[in-house]
Amino acid sequence: MSQLVGGELSRNAGETILWAGKAFVNLYVTLESVLCSWSCPGLIMKRSSLLLLLFILLFFLSRDLYAQENDRAELAYTQRLSQQFPDSAFLLLKEMYSQSMAKKDRLGTAICLQQMGQICYYLGNYPQALDFHGKADKLFREEGAKGRIAANLDDMGILYYYNRQMTLARRQYDEALGLYQEIGDVGGQAETYGKIGHLYEKQQLYDSAFYYQRLALQQYSRISHKQGMAKIYENMGSIYEDLEKFDSSRYYFTHALQLYEQTGEEVASIEVVNNLGDIFRKTGHYPEALVETGKALTLSEKTGDLYEKGAAYRDLGKAYHLMGKEDSAYHYLELSRRSTIDIYSRENNRQTALLNVLFEVDKKNDEIVKLENTRNITIIITVAAIVVVVLLMVLGWVIISRQRLKIKNERLTSEQERSNYVTQQELMQAELQNRQLQEEKLVQELEVKRKGLTSSTLHVIQKNQLLEDLRDRLALMVKEDKRDQKKQLQQLIQLINLNFNHDQYWNEFRETFEQVHQQFFDRLKVQCEELTGNDFRLLALIKLNLGSGDIATLLGISQDSLRVSRYRLKKKLNIGTGESLSAFVQSL
Repeated sequence: MSQLVGGELSRNAGETILWAGKAFVNLYVTLESVLCSWSCPGLIMKRSSLLLLLFILLFFLSRDLYAQENDRAELAYTQRLSQQFPDSAFLLLKEMYSQSMAKKDRLGTAICLQQMGQICYYLGNYPQALDFHGKADKLFREEGAKGRIAANLDDMGILYYYNRQMTLARRQYDEALGLYQEIGDVGGQAETYGKIGHLYEKQQLYDSAFYYQRLALQQYSRISHKQGMAKIYENMGSIYEDLEKFDSSRYYFTHALQLYEQTGEEVASIEVVNNLGDIFRKTGHYPEALVETGKALTLSEKTGDLYEKGAAYRDLGKAYHLMGKEDSAYHYLELSRRSTIDIYSRENNRQTALLNVLFEVDKKNDEIVKLENTRNITIIITVAAIVVVVLLMVLGWVIISRQRLKIKNERLTSEQERSNYVTQQELMQAELQNRQLQEEKLVQELEVKRKGLTSSTLHVIQKNQLLEDLRDRLALMVKEDKRDQKKQLQQLIQLINLNFNHDQYWNEFRETFEQVHQQFFDRLKVQCEELTGNDFRLLALIKLNLGSGDIATLLGISQDSLRVSRYRLKKKLNIGTGESLSAFVQSL
């Protein structure tokens, strides 16, 4: 599996570089054909600059691709190294894993995890191997690398098989097979068919095992993959050996050995040669069994394969035991036991070394985590400090902005209030002017009414004086005692007296008076509620500053009666003896 993966990585990178080179050549030829038509010196300079730019681009592209090629070559190297020095390979993979993480190369990171899982599987640390393969599976799925996902699922299927979780193992194989069919990977399908067949073989479901091994053989035959075909022949020979059909088993083992020899797979051929020795031993052909097992022993010593060497010693011991050569049997069984001890010691040392590596890696990871936590705490504190400073700056800016806004609003409010005040002053000035105009108008109206009132009063005085003259003359005529005219003259006098006290003129006078002297009568009522109509008339005439004679004439009474009326009013109004009625009335 490791050789296939490494070869695939190198092949992909080489194909990419070859494609880039071909693309550059095609681009160069096209541009050269176009630029050759340019003849002026300026254009020739442009042509040279453009070609130089293309060479620079090819250089950087080749450098990046070469770097990718180196990374892939290192991964292939670690897979080969993991078989002999798993601890060193694991350390190298861990370093490459850290580099891939730093470069954010998720595909390279996943491949490192997959290979670390394969090393743990090789050393029997299945839980750790599953953990690495699980992480690799997640990254492969994020990258959408279906071929990688399928290969990793096959590795996980083997781990579940060794953990005796057959259902989970088959589930991994089925998903891997579906992915290989989806991308058209015939070799991957063949490998997965072979693993499913091997799974059924260990469950002693031989019909199903044969079915899937034949499917695997068909797929390998389609692509002429001799190494894969040899492995399937070996699996089918093992099935026939379990069924004790030794002739068929020998047939398939022989075909597997021939294909391994053609491909130069010495390590894989050792187990097949050993299996042929088992077949000869089980069928009673002990000399042939010794020959084949001896070949397996020679090859295992040549390649340094302790497992196959121990198996060869054990099979030789069994063969000599069946031949009745107990000394030789004991000798080889003792060698087998020592090989087993050596294998156990080597594997123990390898596992111990790997555990130490894992411990050191975990310790280093813990230190990295602590450093990361410390750095994160520092970053958090720094960020928090920056946030606090920013918040304080924002808060200060907000406060300053609010103060500026407040000042601006106050300025606007002040200007608005000033504008309102000016407007109100203008309105008040206009209203004051209106009031002044109204007052002037009212004063003019009052003056007109006062003049009218005065004219009316004078007119009444003149009328009353005329009537008084008429009354006096008529009274003189009555005294002359002319009997025929006496009755008529008395009636005329009575009519004139009635005209002196007629209320119509006084009502008109009162209305005009109240317009000029508003609330005058109301104030008098407050002073005394017992005032009569004649009292109000007298007080109104006093308010007009008329003389006593004019007042007596208007009221149609004598001077003496007027003095009596003035005296009574002073009592009603509670005016003292030394006080003037006229002054009191003018004060209202």
